[in-house]
Amino acid sequence: MKIKLFLTIFLLAGSQTFLFSQDDIQIGSLGSRSGQAGGLFDYSNPNAVNIKVQLWGYVRYPGSYIVPSGTSINELISFAGGPNNDASLDDIRVTKIKEGAPAKMLKYNYNDMMWEDEIKTQINFVKLEAGDIVVVPGEPRYFAREDIAFYLGIVTTLASLTALILSIISFNN
Repeated sequence: MKIKLFLTIFLLAGSQTFLFSQDDIQIGSLGSRSGQAGGLFDYSNPNAVNIKVQLWGYVRYPGSYIVPSGTSINELISFAGGPNNDASLDDIRVTKIKEGAPAKMLKYNYNDMMWEDEIKTQINFVKLEAGDIVVVPGEPRYFAREDIAFYLGIVTTLASLTALILSIISFNN
């Protein structure tokens, strides 16, 4: 009886591990990244003029960045760990804010450089200036595996409970 009960509880507890996806597990910490202090990332060059820009949206490490003057959007996105899977790389927005002048927004298509076999038109390489704000838009995508994991967890839990109840009933008879 004790062995059957122990095995049933072990199986029930083991089925719960399938409810969690790989996205819930993280090895290491963000604090181990070089040049990071909260949401401020310092990639400055001590021998050059550096500027402070902001990068927000669907990138791995959004936040404020201190980078060398003349850094391109591509380099900034690389500093941020690259775009997420949900990023819309064809509509990156750069807001240029200068004192005494109206803010200006530029759109940048990262896919032109990433996926085109030939350069059909001149690619607009936007160089960042101090105070620029870069936004990488996107939207979360639906993955059926999330629903499957949820329902599979429920089914395995119910199967384990049924097996437990049946083994208790058969033991009492």
